Amino acid sequence: MKLFLASAMLLISIVSIGQSTDTTKVEQYCELVATGRLLSKKVNIDVDFGEERKFFKNYMLKDDNGKLVKFNSVTDAINYMGASGWKLVNAFPVSQSGSPMVYHFYFKKEFLKADVDRAEQ
Repeated sequence: MKLFLASAMLLISIVSIGQSTDTTKVEQYCELVATGRLLSKKVNIDVDFGEERKFFKNYMLKDDNGKLVKFNSVTDAINYMGASGWKLVNAFPVSQSGSPMVYHFYFKKEFLKADVDRAEQ
């Protein structure tokens, strides 16, 4: 009887551990929009992670301390995203007459599904 109880307890603990470590991964995407600064060769980077946007909020990329990240070039911004684990999927320029060129870049990154689900709550 003791062997049966010990085996049952071991089985229950293995099953409960297996359920709490879901390793399912999902791809998440973000859009990076690069616009030139007036009278400068540097660029402003706006990042859209798919969250709801508010009108007066600044969506330029910030570091872990909340400080605005400034880039020397578009390549500098792409390298920053790559170092953060994001993979470039697509890139294209958009031009409007009389306006500077705006560059759009789409990135993807794999996350654990459980982490994405928690972030959306």
